[in-house]
Amino acid sequence: MEVKKIISSKKIPMLTITAVLLLLLLIMPAMGATTDENADTIISLQTALTFVWLLLCGGLVFLMHAGFSLVEAGLTRTKNTANILMKNLMTICLGVLIYWLVGWAVMYGDDVAGLFGFSQFFLGGADNSLWNSWFFQMVFAATGATIVSGAMAERTNFKAYLVFTVLLVAIIYPVYGHWVWSGANLALLTGDGSIFVQLAGASFHDFAGSGVVHSIGGYAALAGVIILGPRIGKFKNKKPVAIPGHNITLAFLGTLLLWFGWLGFNGGSTLDGSDAYMNLVVVNTFLAAAAGAVSAMLITWAKTGKPDPSLTANGVLAGLVAITAPCGSVENWAAILIGLIAGAIVYAGVMFNESVLKVDDPVGAIAVHGYCGTWGLLSVGIFSVGMGNGILADAVYAAGAPGLLYGGVNQFAIQVIGAFASIIWAFVAAFIVFKIIDVIIGLRVSESEEIEGLDITEHGIRAYPEYITE
Repeated sequence: MEVKKIISSKKIPMLTITAVLLLLLLIMPAMGATTDENADTIISLQTALTFVWLLLCGGLVFLMHAGFSLVEAGLTRTKNTANILMKNLMTICLGVLIYWLVGWAVMYGDDVAGLFGFSQFFLGGADNSLWNSWFFQMVFAATGATIVSGAMAERTNFKAYLVFTVLLVAIIYPVYGHWVWSGANLALLTGDGSIFVQLAGASFHDFAGSGVVHSIGGYAALAGVIILGPRIGKFKNKKPVAIPGHNITLAFLGTLLLWFGWLGFNGGSTLDGSDAYMNLVVVNTFLAAAAGAVSAMLITWAKTGKPDPSLTANGVLAGLVAITAPCGSVENWAAILIGLIAGAIVYAGVMFNESVLKVDDPVGAIAVHGYCGTWGLLSVGIFSVGMGNGILADAVYAAGAPGLLYGGVNQFAIQVIGAFASIIWAFVAAFIVFKIIDVIIGLRVSESEEIEGLDITEHGIRAYPEYITE
């Protein structure tokens, strides 16, 4: 049957009139609303959007713990796989509880002399807004301990690691976080009354945590591996010996999961679901990650004649870590350059750790998170366009002062101070904590336990029961 026989020309105008009337009925209440009511409605929608945005991004950051588990398991041996998985699972479990008990209060509680917070323990007096913010910040806090897990893999006492995780989430991480992100007037690095800010003429800028998360985790890991010592067989005649991981497939899958999770890590750090500049943040994040991988691949190819898979994967992570601080304050070309340099840093850092420091880091976490975290902080002071310069004139989270390439010196100065503060605080605090743990509990398992593998000696099972392999 033809359409014109179903809907006659007389019925079309009637349908149009009906649609218009329905539309008027829908919009008339809004037309009659006052300006204040409309404004309240818009604010409510923006608040709801931000709540959902932070919950979604927090979920993506939570998923990164799966990525860390796979990377660490893939780059270590089969006999320690269950141990790696247990450590990463308990990191997030303890992170949730300890950040609720203490961590949030130390990081965001009422300021004490610009050094730490001291209120809102157990999220006392929390409302919907506080719960939302707590969840997003909590998944960041647990990430710092996960970095330490990988660097100290295959020879660390499980009980000792759990104790350190508690202390990192309760004290080490949130104290530095208070200096940077609390917004307190006297906060050491960002407060209006800070002597550092007055000396440098600018406020320290770490958009999503190159320093707060990655540098803290990386340099805490360095302290741990120095005290712990290398795995049996890692060095012969003072020269490093490669101990290959058992599953590069897991390592690559974990790397891609981490990259995906960084959408929430950096994108969510806008802290505003209606901020259009989250798109710039995401673009810069992906550009730096890709550039880091290409850089690391080309360097290993040139050095060894073959492109190394594990170092290339770490190049992705190096680019991600480095762009985490400047992703909201630099242009696209700068993000690529930051990633390229990060790829070179992670290669040089791994070689430096093994050949010069003689420390054993099975997954390259110190170079990825520590050294590239520092580079990320410094890159803000070099490449930041600053408020009112170029594409970021309206971005409220861009670094307030221009970097060196735009004629500014102050921003670079405060970034250097902040970077050194993260290194000194994380390394010294972690070194003291690890030393105490070593005396009371014992940081390292016995030689026989290490040789047999931590899956059996610590947990009584094998991750791969059908196989008896290294």
